[in-house]
Amino acid sequence: MGLQVTFTRIFLLIILFVWVRDAQGQLKVFNVMNYGAIANGQYDNSEALGRAWNEACHWKGTGVVLIPRGTYMVHPVKFQGPCSGRTMFLNTGEVLAPTDPALIHADNWIAFQEIDGLRVSGGGSFNGQGEKVWHNNDCHKNYNCKPLSSSLSFKFVTNGRIDHITSINSKMFHFNIYDNQKISINHVKILAPAESPNTDGIHIGRSNDIRITNSDIRTGDDCISLKQGSIDIHIQNVRCGPGHGISVGSLGKDEGEEEVRGITVRNCTFQGSDNGLRIKTWAASTRNIASDFTFEDIVVENVRNPINIDQEYCPHPPCNEGESQVEIKNVKFRNIRGTSSTKVAVNLICSSRIPCSDIDLHNIDLVYHDQGGPATSSCRHVNGVASGVQRPPSCI
Repeated sequence: MGLQVTFTRIFLLIILFVWVRDAQGQLKVFNVMNYGAIANGQYDNSEALGRAWNEACHWKGTGVVLIPRGTYMVHPVKFQGPCSGRTMFLNTGEVLAPTDPALIHADNWIAFQEIDGLRVSGGGSFNGQGEKVWHNNDCHKNYNCKPLSSSLSFKFVTNGRIDHITSINSKMFHFNIYDNQKISINHVKILAPAESPNTDGIHIGRSNDIRITNSDIRTGDDCISLKQGSIDIHIQNVRCGPGHGISVGSLGKDEGEEEVRGITVRNCTFQGSDNGLRIKTWAASTRNIASDFTFEDIVVENVRNPINIDQEYCPHPPCNEGESQVEIKNVKFRNIRGTSSTKVAVNLICSSRIPCSDIDLHNIDLVYHDQGGPATSSCRHVNGVASGVQRPPSCI
C-alpha cells in the first residue's frame, strides 16, 4: 500500500511538472475534498466537483481540479468553459456513475464543454457501471429509444489532452468527441465486455485534428467510430478487441452530413474483433464523400472481416432499398497481415451508382485456417490496383 501511494505521488508530480513546464502562469490545485467531497462510493459529489471546477476555471493561471485516491459517486455534471487560463482535471481515484433509473438517460455523465487548453489525466478510472443498466438499452430494436448516458463527453474543446485514464463499463459511448479541434488521446484504457451494447470506445464526429495513440480498447461496439465530419484523424499503436473494429460510418443516413477525410490508422493490432478496418454507408443513402484513407502496418488475430467496405449497411432489416450515394475514394490498405475468422477476408462491396475509386491494396497477407479452404476476396463496383503480396488473391 505504501509503495502504491508513493507511486501515485510520483506520478502526480511528473504530470504537474510537465504541465507547469508547458503552461504559462501560476499553477493552483483545487482539491475536491476542500469543497465537500466524500469518498465513500455513495455520496453524490457532483456539486463539490462543480464548485472546485468553477474556481479552477476562473483561475488566471493553470487551475488543477484534483480528485485524490478513493471512490467517489458522481451524478451527471457539466464542466463548462470558457476558462480564464488552462485547466486540468486530475483524477487519481475511482469515479462511479449512478445507476438510479432517473439518472441513466442523461445525455452524458461527465461533460466538458467550450474549453481551450483542457487536460484530463491522473491515472484514475471512470466507472459507468453499465453492467447494472444495459438491460434498459433496447435501441437495437426500438428506433424511438432513449439512449443511455455516454461516460465522458467533450464538445467544443480545443487544444485538449486526454491521457493516463481508464474508462470502465460505460452505459453507452466511453468517450464522445464532438465538435472538437486539436485533441490528443494517449495511454488510455477502455474496458467493457464483448456483449455490452453500444459501448463504442471513442466516438468521433464533426471534429478535426484528433490524435489517438498508445491505447488499449476492449469493448462491445466499435473500438473507434468515425462519424460524419471527421477530418484529419490519426490513430496509431492502438490495440482493439473485443469490439467491432475501427469503423468509418455509418454514413449517408441523414441529409446535410459533412464529409469524412484524411483518416490514418497505423501500427494497430486487432484481436478477436468482429471487424478490423471498416467503412460503412447506408444503402439508399444521402450524398456524401469519404476520401483519403490510409490503413497501414496492421496485424489482425482471429478477426472477422479484416478489410471491409460495406455500402449496403443494414444492421436491422428491413432497410430502404437503393444504392448508396456516398462516394468512397483514395483508400490505401497497406501491409495488412494476420488471421481471419471468416473465409472472405477482403470484402469490398461498393455502390453501383458511385463505384469506389482509387482503392489501393498493397502487401495483403491474410490467412483462414477453418474448414472451406483458404481465404478469399469479394469485390463489387471497385476500381483500383493491387500490388505486392496478395493473399487471398485480389479481386480488384
